[in-house]
Amino acid sequence: MQEITFEEALEQILAADPRYQRDAYLFVREALDYTQKISDKEHRSLSKEVGRQPPTEKHVTGRELLDGIRHFALSQQGFGPMTMTVFADWGITDCRDFGNLVFNMVEARLLRKTETDSPADFAGGYDFDDAFRKPFLPAHKLTPKPAQPNPAQA
Repeated sequence: MQEITFEEALEQILAADPRYQRDAYLFVREALDYTQKISDKEHRSLSKEVGRQPPTEKHVTGRELLDGIRHFALSQQGFGPMTMTVFADWGITDCRDFGNLVFNMVEARLLRKTETDSPADFAGGYDFDDAFRKPFLPAHKLTPKPAQPNPAQA
């Protein structure tokens, strides 16, 4: 049996689940690579501190991937303040969508999961406004306004 390529698997995913654009899957794959590299670097550093040989590859959890996605998106030129707009164009409106993308890729055997991994790992990860819009707001938009006295109570 011949193994299918990433592109062939992606075509099958897109045919089965048209909610997300092709670029969303490519982004998640790149964000996973980014997260894996950061996680491996931190894991190797910690292993050196305790004098152990690190494993060849550390599994990335759903929560770790969400954090990696946030950092990766904010660091990419072409995203920045437009991250939420780009994501919306791809069909991504909250963290659960990243879980759906990941598990579509798992079902297509493009990614692996552990027995404990679940799409629920991505539910409630973070608010998109807080994660992708607030980092670009001017400081005066971030400071809470003092409460105004209610004239009816005076």
